[in-house]
Amino acid sequence: YVGTAVVRQLEPMGVVSLNGAEAISASRDKLRALQLLARHGLPVPPTVFVRDRRGIAPALERLGGAPVVVKLLEGTQGVGVMLAETVEMAQAIVETLQFAKQNVMVQRFVRESRGRDVRVIVVGGKVVAAMRRMSRGREFRSNLHRGGTAEPVALPPAYAEVAVRAASVLGLSVAGVDMLEGEGGPVVLEVNSSPGLEGIETTT
Repeated sequence: YVGTAVVRQLEPMGVVSLNGAEAISASRDKLRALQLLARHGLPVPPTVFVRDRRGIAPALERLGGAPVVVKLLEGTQGVGVMLAETVEMAQAIVETLQFAKQNVMVQRFVRESRGRDVRVIVVGGKVVAAMRRMSRGREFRSNLHRGGTAEPVALPPAYAEVAVRAASVLGLSVAGVDMLEGEGGPVVLEVNSSPGLEGIETTT
């Protein structure tokens, strides 16, 4: 909130901001970002927004049952992202987060990409770098901040196209687009308006 307030102040003063305040806000709200991406036909995981306790069971049913990924609407570096292996575990996690007044969404777990994702850096409508991140041990999140490893990846054209379109839909000139390698091709997890560069620079 503070960051976007500052950018909104600077924009009418003519100060250059590579990403505008509205684009930053849209990307930081994970549900809003997925809604925008889906509206423009980009592949995203089936996702349900759960408002209260009564919505948990219908949400899990719509997603085909466990395992599912439970996410806070805001969070970075894998914080607020949990894998629920059973329906009972999913219910317990969601209820706990809702009791703490947190907004929660639940996503279908993409099994074939467990512990792996692809981070693509898009600048000015072009892919400038890409890496595959892999988790360690039983951890399913592949974030480097969580001990994951990374390797350079030769990005297939379909993945590059989706990454560039995702950044464009959210209005971002600079973006880190995170995608899963699904059976049918790329699946966009999220689009970061201020991606960390240390990992991608070291890897590529």
